[in-house]
Amino acid sequence: MVPGESVQEELVLMLRIFLILMIVVSVAGTAPLAQSNWPQFRGLDGGVIADTAAVPETWGPDENIAWTIDIPGRAWSSPIVWEEHVFVLTVMPASSDDLPLQPVQPTENYRARSLGGSMTGADIIKPTDNLEWVLFDVDFDTGAIRWQETLHTAVPSMPTHSKSTFASETPVTDGERVYVFLADIGLYAFDFSGNEVWSVDLQWVPRKDWGAASSPILHDGRLYVVNDSEAESYVAAYDAETGQEQWRVAREEGTNWSTPFVWENDVRAELVTTGTGGVRSYSLDGDLLWELHGMSSLVIPTPFAAHDLLFINSGYIADSTRPVYAVRAGASGDITLGEGSTSNDYIVWSHPQLGSYNPSSLVYGDYHYTLLDRGIMMCYDARTGQEVYPRQRVTAGTLFTASPWAYNGKIFALSEDGDTYVIKAGSEFEVLGRNSLDEMTLATPAIARGSIFLRTASKLYRISAD
Repeated sequence: MVPGESVQEELVLMLRIFLILMIVVSVAGTAPLAQSNWPQFRGLDGGVIADTAAVPETWGPDENIAWTIDIPGRAWSSPIVWEEHVFVLTVMPASSDDLPLQPVQPTENYRARSLGGSMTGADIIKPTDNLEWVLFDVDFDTGAIRWQETLHTAVPSMPTHSKSTFASETPVTDGERVYVFLADIGLYAFDFSGNEVWSVDLQWVPRKDWGAASSPILHDGRLYVVNDSEAESYVAAYDAETGQEQWRVAREEGTNWSTPFVWENDVRAELVTTGTGGVRSYSLDGDLLWELHGMSSLVIPTPFAAHDLLFINSGYIADSTRPVYAVRAGASGDITLGEGSTSNDYIVWSHPQLGSYNPSSLVYGDYHYTLLDRGIMMCYDARTGQEVYPRQRVTAGTLFTASPWAYNGKIFALSEDGDTYVIKAGSEFEVLGRNSLDEMTLATPAIARGSIFLRTASKLYRISAD
């Protein structure tokens, strides 16, 4: 070997080592961000958290509780987290004094009757007193209230259901501002010091007397909202810095409660919305890209992506059609399945009765998990739709509304009784344990920096092993 060749080989080797180090540094620099913040409903990865020993797998009233604070009023909005800030939204009876930091006892006009369970017409809430919509900024480490701001005070013009609330929408943040969408009241932006940056007024509209729940989504400086009702339905985009409406597209829809999803795939970025009338995907400028019909008659679960597929789910319990669809990127036009078909050029697989009513489904590893409200879990291959195991009973005698989450080879399912069931992930079903907080909840938790933020009917818990 000539000397020049040896030097050249050494240079090539050094270059390879340098490139590997750059990749390691890049991954190390970006991975903590995704795990240290939980900026929106279900996080950035559809409820999946990177495996870590820092997040506890067991907890209870006297185990792994870093702090607990009382949250006044009642709302099923989920908490969100950005660095040292934990944001939580609530609605409560109005007070002429400073807002209390203890739970407010429900009045006859705003009572916590039948907070969970099945929905019945007897549980429609029709307040006649002023309510206050309040955003709290809670310190991550201590649980102290950094600030609290009232967004709106009014007597609601429309009722809601006792299983819903007047503040079921989860805020979203970009690390500079926190944004709150209240479908019947307005869209708000606050900085991290509690100053209102801008607001947009909205109007009360009929929603089958059940209230609203669709949360806002933030992407590349724009806020996207879906506002489906019995009067007027639309999807719209707003400039996150100014609140100016960028575009609005009318939708032929009745009331829905599903949060939209920005799907960044190999073909493009698109805004996916689900509804009773069908799935519609729009460009980020509001042009309709494709649609898919064949959903259940009430739509709540949120779309998400995994394994280069888009997963769509709806499963109203009274319907015979409760579908799950797995869609590949690049679709255009109407991709609705033909009669008797379970796949086509863009629908990789589907199942007509795999959908859930309230909880969004979960893809963890190779598997797609459906958690039914009645405490049943099903598992299918996420890429092919092949059954892994059929219906398995998680527990009986309670319902599930919160969406499941997963880490460390385990799935966590939070019941309305406040019990989190720990389930073995993979091809074999097994309930490994139960973590109880002895208070009911319908809110999906947030997980960030090794901590779980779990909201019950009156409290916010930071669950941590530290």
